[in-house]
Amino acid sequence: MLEEKLKRTELSEMGEFRLIDHLTEDIKIVNKETIKGVGDDAAVIDNGNYVTLVSTDILTEGIHFDLTYTPLKHLGYKAAVVNFSDIAAMNGTPKQITVSIAVSNRFSVEALDEFYDGLKIACKKYNVDLVGGDTTSSLKGLFISITVVGIAKKDDVVYRNTAKANDLICVTGDLGGAFMGLKLLEREKEVFKADPGIQPDLEGYDYIVGRQLKPEARMDIIKIFKDLKVKPTSMIDISDGLASEIMHICKDSDVGCNVYLDKIPIDPTTNNMAVDFNMAATVAALNGGEDYELLFTISQDNYEKIKTVKEITVIGYITEARDNCYLVANDNSLIPIKAQGWNSFPE
Repeated sequence: MLEEKLKRTELSEMGEFRLIDHLTEDIKIVNKETIKGVGDDAAVIDNGNYVTLVSTDILTEGIHFDLTYTPLKHLGYKAAVVNFSDIAAMNGTPKQITVSIAVSNRFSVEALDEFYDGLKIACKKYNVDLVGGDTTSSLKGLFISITVVGIAKKDDVVYRNTAKANDLICVTGDLGGAFMGLKLLEREKEVFKADPGIQPDLEGYDYIVGRQLKPEARMDIIKIFKDLKVKPTSMIDISDGLASEIMHICKDSDVGCNVYLDKIPIDPTTNNMAVDFNMAATVAALNGGEDYELLFTISQDNYEKIKTVKEITVIGYITEARDNCYLVANDNSLIPIKAQGWNSFPE
C-alpha cells in the first residue's frame, strides 16, 4: 500500500494529450449553457441562436519559441494568430482576445512595445479586439497566455467528433513548411553560435521561414465554406502535425481513416529544404506541426462544390474501422499512422 501511495508518474510517460485526458476525465458540466467543454479546439457556450467560442493557448520561451531568431513583433503576431486558428477550426469567427504575460527584467519597455505591436497588427488584420489581460513578473524569460473569444451560429459549429465513414478527408494549403522553416532557423542559429561573424543564409527560403515566424489563420476558408454552402462534418487545425490531428478526429469520432501519401500537398520549397536535411518532406508534413492549416472532413455529396477550390486538397477518406488509421503508400500498402508531433513533456 505504501508503494502505491509513493508511486510517481512522470509527465513524459503520458505526453500532453494523455495528460489532458487524465486531468479532465472527472470534470462534470453543471451549466446547461455549456455545450462543449474540454476536448476540442474551443469550448462552446450557448447564447441562443449563436454560441460563444473560447480557447486559451500558452507560449513559453525556450519551449515554444526562441528569441535568437524570432523577432518580438513576429512573436506577438503569431501568438494572436494561432488562437484565431482555433476559432476557425470550429467554423467560427474570432472577436476578442485577452493577453497575459509574465516577463523577466531582461526585457525592456521597448521590447514589450515590439511584442504588442505584433499583437495589434494581427488584431487589426483579423478584426479582433484586444480587450484585457494581465502582466506580472517572471524569474526567467517570457511567458504568454492568450484567451480568444469567438462567435458562430449554433448550427454552423463544427466539432472533432462528428466525422462519418466514407467522408472525404481534406486539408487547406500545403503542409510541412513551418517545420522545415524551423529546421533552417535552428541550423543557422548553430552556425551563428560557432561564428557570430557569419550572416544567416536564408536566401530563397522566405516562404518556409514565413510559415514558421508569421503563420496565418485560414479565415478565408471559413468564408469559402459559407459561400459554397458547405459545412464540414468535422474539423481541427494543424498545430501538431497532420498525423496527430487526423488521429484526434478518428479517436473522437470513433472511426478510422486512409490517407494517401502522394496526395499530401507540399510546397516545392519545403521539399527542397527536406532534401537538404536528408529527410522526406512527408515526414515534416505528418509530424512537424505549426502549419495552422485546417484539416476537415466532408460528405461525398459536397465534393463537386469543393473540387475546384485550389486551396483545398482531398487526401483520403474516413473508414468504419475504428482505431485503424493508415497511410496508403504509392504501392497501395498500408502504413499505420503514428502521432510523433509536438510533445510538451519530453524526457
